[in-house]
Amino acid sequence: MSASDVTAPIRIVAAAVRDERGRLLLVRKQGTQAFMQPGGKREPHEDDAATLAREIREELGCTVRPDSLRFLETMTAPAANEPGRTVEAALYAAALEGVPSVSAEIAELRWIDLDPPPNIPLAPLTRDRVIPLLRADKTTVIPGRA
Repeated sequence: MSASDVTAPIRIVAAAVRDERGRLLLVRKQGTQAFMQPGGKREPHEDDAATLAREIREELGCTVRPDSLRFLETMTAPAANEPGRTVEAALYAAALEGVPSVSAEIAELRWIDLDPPPNIPLAPLTRDRVIPLLRADKTTVIPGRA
């Protein structure tokens, strides 16, 4: 791994999924503590929509409604699981078809209010960027389940 690999941001695509009660879907990966948006890194041949479709299928065992994807913002924050690194996320509002369940590298999923209890450890991107964005403009998110 070169020095530029260590300093370059980790580029991901993430989904802001809300349920009919307005709660936000978060996941926690195996061997980690912080909850974050579902999503992940692009494969070389993928665009953002394909990345989210693959990651949601792998992580949650359901599908993204293709007509539901709405780009919200590209945002950066310290990486939750790689000290000293930054994550750069293309965040999309998305709705899911099917009921999300734990699969692949995901250890746990939770639906949280936009005012989460302090005992839930949140990734910096989720805590400092995603939740404030969603609080400021609640109309940008599509209910998560069809």
